[in-house]
Amino acid sequence: MTDPKLSVIFITYNHEKYVEKALRSVLEQKTDFCFEVVIGEDCSTDGTCRIMDRVIEEYPGIPVKKIYRSKNTGRPTQNVYETTMECRGQYLAYLEGDDYWCDENKLQKQVDFLEKHPEYIACTHSCMMVDEDSKEIEDPEILNIGKLYEYSGKFTFEDYKYSGSWPGHYATVVSRNIYPERKYDYTLLYRAHDFVDDAIILLFLLIQGDIYRMDEVMSVWRYVKKKGGTNWNSLAMKRNIIRDDCYLSQTVALWLKQYRPISDYGKKKAKRDFGTALKMFLKSPGKENLRFLRDMYEGNIRKIVNPDKKTTLVGYSIGFILEKLTGKG
Repeated sequence: MTDPKLSVIFITYNHEKYVEKALRSVLEQKTDFCFEVVIGEDCSTDGTCRIMDRVIEEYPGIPVKKIYRSKNTGRPTQNVYETTMECRGQYLAYLEGDDYWCDENKLQKQVDFLEKHPEYIACTHSCMMVDEDSKEIEDPEILNIGKLYEYSGKFTFEDYKYSGSWPGHYATVVSRNIYPERKYDYTLLYRAHDFVDDAIILLFLLIQGDIYRMDEVMSVWRYVKKKGGTNWNSLAMKRNIIRDDCYLSQTVALWLKQYRPISDYGKKKAKRDFGTALKMFLKSPGKENLRFLRDMYEGNIRKIVNPDKKTTLVGYSIGFILEKLTGKG
């Protein structure tokens, strides 16, 4: 069997309410090339699988590989990693079962761009935000979150580090398939965080090439944040996001250190995150915050900021506080 030109990584879990619209938006894509759909389904407890099976039967001409798990992975990012490793396409596209594409020519447009521009490793585009009832979001506070992706044109690794923006939402990415060469340790995708995968995927791409963002809306991001929700934005309400972000940054920095020297910016970021942990511990001493402080010291200070200096957690903490008090930090 000839390998498809593109593989769609379709990730879903308990998306009964939305999955039909999402999957149809993939299967109804108009292309002059063959593409496959690789479904990573993480043991849903609702009717997600039944709905997908019914929809798939209506599109017999499109190859679909169904990875329906009998046990939940416990880490959605592991589902993404394992599904990605099953893809055979020269190009990859991404979609989760609660978002959807709103342009039937999306894949054709992006592949055409990459075929004409070998200097880019991926391309993205604009997206629209809707709520759980598919109504376009007008709340300025929520729309402000979407500004993370307000970027136009060429986007580089340096932009990723310094601009405070990302080149595109998860559902907007079409990239070259970088994974078969195993150039890097891509298990970081699930080791760095149990939910955050888009930041890591973009990192993998940007350390190998630039990304181009098109100013054209071709996908819809369903943003839901409510008590009892199972999506990341809802679950984040119960988590300490500051601590999560510090651990994520540390894991990524230590991973990058294997392949290139840590920049001054990276060292400053590591030191700031240690300061965050120290502040949290001093404000609320306890086992959890002490563990957080120790982890930030061992990973950020001992391995990134001062790898060649002998220090102790207590000694470094006192010095850090003195720096702040004297304005030298």
